[in-house]
Amino acid sequence: MNPSGSAPEPDVVRPEVSIIVPARNEEASLGDCLHSLTAQTGVSYEIIVVDDGSADRTRKIAGSFAGVRVISPGPLPAGWTGKNNAVVAGAKKARAEWLLFTDADTVHLPGSLAWALAEAKSERADLLSYSPAQVVVTSAERAVMPIVFAELAAQYPPHKVREQSTGVIAANGQYILVRRAAYDATGGHAAVATEILEDVALARRFRSAGQRGFFRFGGDTVRTRMYRNWPQLREGWTKNLALLFPHPQFLAFRSLILWVAAWATLGIAALGALSGHVLWIGFSAVWLFVYGRILKARFSATNTLLALAFGPPVFSYLVQRSKNAHANGQVSWKGRAYSTVATRSSTPAETQAPRANPRIEDAKLRTEN
Repeated sequence: MNPSGSAPEPDVVRPEVSIIVPARNEEASLGDCLHSLTAQTGVSYEIIVVDDGSADRTRKIAGSFAGVRVISPGPLPAGWTGKNNAVVAGAKKARAEWLLFTDADTVHLPGSLAWALAEAKSERADLLSYSPAQVVVTSAERAVMPIVFAELAAQYPPHKVREQSTGVIAANGQYILVRRAAYDATGGHAAVATEILEDVALARRFRSAGQRGFFRFGGDTVRTRMYRNWPQLREGWTKNLALLFPHPQFLAFRSLILWVAAWATLGIAALGALSGHVLWIGFSAVWLFVYGRILKARFSATNTLLALAFGPPVFSYLVQRSKNAHANGQVSWKGRAYSTVATRSSTPAETQAPRANPRIEDAKLRTEN
């Protein structure tokens, strides 16, 4: 009984997972995302959509789902990125022991939330991150995305990321599940608020603090279509590519050389087959090597062929464009311009030594056709 003599109010049952979805002008994808999230079973959860100043139907769509809380993040602090501001606002409202940060362009397979939570616990992970299966539709997506994710797979092999003793650190911000206590102990997204590549920066802080991370391809759990047209794709990768690779200019050059070598040697092999010069056919090994390298990105064979045919020159252009933008000190995304001068993640995670006592700055990868 309480002092007034009435019966005590029942305890509010806390969910096991708080799902935080930052959304800025996501009317094209948010509905599918929330349909997949509200259909999850096997675990209790709450869903918080953070409407980050959308000018379209994003907020209305989010509010149409029963049980989904829609909040606004408030003014954007100087130096912070919009996404970090949004997820920090969502985390402040979250009530669960586990937090899932996932993007509005993701679609989650039935039962995947329960599977992910079980995997995080079985792996004793404080941070679990999946690289979603990539859905590609337009010609630009089909040509470029396999090349990008092939290079990412080579730069950040998941088995090396999972080895806590290595300097290879990665996470995919489209799906990050964290234990709340560990998240708060590392400072969370507020500690990396000025980082453009906030997912890798967050994973680095977890590693530096001695928290355990787990990373793998998550096509069995979640899929996403990152970009829906060429302008979005160009802007998005311009923002990120130079931060993901240690030597972007060399990478752009190497991609072009491999592309030329692959098709030139395939031509030599074809001439050998026609003229009876058996040894010439061996030149096809170069083409097969490049094809196999792209195939590791887990896209279909058809998309891998399309990417090999047209993707490397476009990828090289995007890498060089990203390098130039960062060198000039500014990148843009969704109507906002961000300075790259103070970005501490300007070099890839594996080239940066872990910090024993990271400082909190208050101001601041498989496809479906």
